[in-house]
Amino acid sequence: MSTPENSPHWSAPERAQPLRHSLSLPGSKSLTNRELVLAALAEGPSTIRRPLHSRDTALMVEALRSLGATITEVPGDGAFGPDLAVSPIPEGFEVSASVDCGLAGTVMRFVPPLAALVRGTIRFDGDIGARRRPMATTLHALTQLGLEVDDEGRDTLPFTITSSGPSTNSAVSIDASGSSQFVSGLLLMGAKLPQGLTVTHTGSHLPSLPHIEMTLSCLRARGVEVDSSIPGVWRVAAGPIGAVDVEIEPDLSNAAPFLAAPLITGGKVSIEGWPSQTTQVGADVPRILEHFGATFTLSDSTLTLDGGAGWRHGSTIPGVDLDLSHAGELAPTVISLAALASGPSVFRGIGHLRGHETDRLAALVENIRSLGGIAEETPDGIAVTPSPLDGGLWKAFADHRMATSGALLGLGVRGVVVDDISSTGKTLPEFPELWAALVESSTP
Repeated sequence: MSTPENSPHWSAPERAQPLRHSLSLPGSKSLTNRELVLAALAEGPSTIRRPLHSRDTALMVEALRSLGATITEVPGDGAFGPDLAVSPIPEGFEVSASVDCGLAGTVMRFVPPLAALVRGTIRFDGDIGARRRPMATTLHALTQLGLEVDDEGRDTLPFTITSSGPSTNSAVSIDASGSSQFVSGLLLMGAKLPQGLTVTHTGSHLPSLPHIEMTLSCLRARGVEVDSSIPGVWRVAAGPIGAVDVEIEPDLSNAAPFLAAPLITGGKVSIEGWPSQTTQVGADVPRILEHFGATFTLSDSTLTLDGGAGWRHGSTIPGVDLDLSHAGELAPTVISLAALASGPSVFRGIGHLRGHETDRLAALVENIRSLGGIAEETPDGIAVTPSPLDGGLWKAFADHRMATSGALLGLGVRGVVVDDISSTGKTLPEFPELWAALVESSTP
């Protein structure tokens, strides 16, 4: 199937031959945006080496600049763009700003709490889709800190926050069942409050705990004292945030569709620069793909995924029953892969994905069905039943992980067309080129 010139639609390329391909990936979005916030609050200048350059990180840079931080691009040795030199927000800075959150959860959940540290008024808005994303938890926390929040009763974007200066309150209780980002956003700035900050989660469920561990690790690496000994309670001690230079790891979650590819085509794909230790949830990609029949090795910072003969060459992909509550961002990749499985699959613990860039559960069900597959939502996930697939339109819904999942299925299903591959620019602008290199790589 060809794509008309200048069409926003993108025909996902097929790959009949087994793969033997190696690639490197740009930096982690989650780490880049956390380190940008901490550098903007640090006691002196910092340099962020090998950061991600994407829409989400560009929005974070502009948001922090509007609050008084100085962020400039400087030469670096990364393959995907310059380093970032950050001078922190000046003490006593007065703000009158408008922040564009785009569709970035890290911007809309990490930046508003910074209003508790400055004086002035900040208006937040974003894409139309961002106005559907849950924000009540952050807004209610800020009112507990004594800030004035005007959202006209929506509990979503747009809203305006007015602050009379650093909050003297030191504790908030929140229900973060909708996203771990609610906790991380508060923890990142807690050390700058005069008495520190204690965050207590009041809900029964907390998704994506590894992302909170990532936040704690970033804080501790800058000398911040955090007590997380009581489950659901985090105590951040008041004190300086160290000015340190940090190097950003490759984004391991963005590796997911590349590593899943050999299960469809056969062969092997290697990701270079894979860290031996990390707080990224993407580190679980190889172990999750083992459930689908893959094997992997890690040697000299290179992670290699072996898909065996591959689905296209007669190997079967087994159905699975997986709880992905800790790794919801990986769900679109593996749920799409399950549409090719030989048996039924159930994915649990991901009800919170309804509040992501799009309602990811509804989007996955609609897309799989559009190709002739059988999928249905469950209260906390998705069930997929084997059914022959055929080509058709795969909607991105402005969601980078929807777009890359369509590309993955297109390796084996003829005629898959992703309606907006540019949505991958949210966290991986180079995706179309990296995917083309994968598909066009030589046969082993």
